Amino acid sequence: MRFPRCSRALLAASSLLAVSSSVPVVGAWVAPAAQAEDQLSAKVGKPLQEAQTALGAKNYAKAMSAVDAADAVPGKTEYEKYTIAQMRAAVAASSGDVPAASKAYDVLIASSRTPAAAKQQMLMANATMAYNAKDYARAVPAIERYLKIAGPNPQMQALLVQAYYLQQDFKNAARVQQDQINAEIKAKRVPSENQLQFLATCYHQMKDAANETHAYVLLAKYYSKPDYWAMLIHNLAADPQMPDALQFNLERLRMATGVLKDPADYMDMIERAVQAGLPQLGLNLMDQAYASGALGKDAGAAREARLKAVVVKRAGEVKASLPADVAAARQSPAATLSLTAGYNLVLNGQVDEGLALMREGLKKNPAAPEGAKLQYGMAQMDGGRKDDALKTFAEVHGDHGSQDLAQLWTLLVTKPAR
Repeated sequence: MRFPRCSRALLAASSLLAVSSSVPVVGAWVAPAAQAEDQLSAKVGKPLQEAQTALGAKNYAKAMSAVDAADAVPGKTEYEKYTIAQMRAAVAASSGDVPAASKAYDVLIASSRTPAAAKQQMLMANATMAYNAKDYARAVPAIERYLKIAGPNPQMQALLVQAYYLQQDFKNAARVQQDQINAEIKAKRVPSENQLQFLATCYHQMKDAANETHAYVLLAKYYSKPDYWAMLIHNLAADPQMPDALQFNLERLRMATGVLKDPADYMDMIERAVQAGLPQLGLNLMDQAYASGALGKDAGAAREARLKAVVVKRAGEVKASLPADVAAARQSPAATLSLTAGYNLVLNGQVDEGLALMREGLKKNPAAPEGAKLQYGMAQMDGGRKDDALKTFAEVHGDHGSQDLAQLWTLLVTKPAR
């Protein structure tokens, strides 16, 4: 007995129908090996016709029972086995029996009778079916198998990330999402905002503050929004391992991004500048705060005025002692003296000489080399050498603040003017 051509085509198409509207419906096709010898015996054909009728009526239990009856016939040909697998896949997929459908799909995918394009669609349908059934443990290997055979597919890659995430495998969800983002950046394309948000969420679930911050750096870079800047500042400030020496730089960043609001925080920032031996920088920042109205107009205006007087006095003393400080720095093996004296030269208008002295300091093995490099970049920025500062920021590495701060200053320096 041979099925009419239209019936064989219907069987084939039925087995490929996706269980999700996100997967394209495959049109009817006839296996390329449908030759004269490819026919169904009456013992196999009759129950398969019954299965097809029951499937159309959505009587899945009756349809699967008929498929099982066909499969129980002894001495089946390869064509009959293939056709039974098609119908089993169709019935199982339609009824939501993910394990049975997956097993049937595996038979069809392994068969030389199935065209390559159809195999890929079966792989996609198999993976999507498991995902929609919330069988994420089965969906993950199915999606990975599809991607390995068919190649990159944004839709399926997104499903893979979500499948990992929904079974709370945040580590692998972050890994796969990061790989996709890296590929986008390498291809000089902008990662989607959703991808970057999802990456940040994964790291947040893992309590991986450092990598969560890196994700928000990318969000601020490609999608500069106040919320992303605020989250970045918050994450950096919350890192208990951030060196105290970087707190001043963080407060400068908060000021530059409009996050610094409390006059007490401005006062703390200025006092840190003085303690770091850079009173002129503290004075410059204080003048900016007065100009913006952040200082001088609140209840603490008198205290702020007293602090300014101290800072002005100290800045004058440092300026007067600069020649002696520079000479001492050049004779000392301590990196800090050269870095501080060089920065003060820059702040007092001797940019080239100051930067040269700071470079000498960088060669003296500073205790925190990445932090020292960041300070050098800030001096270049304060000295009006924007392009040079960007190059230096790009070379800053390390955990717990240095690299993140350098990247954020890069974003601010290169941010288009509005």
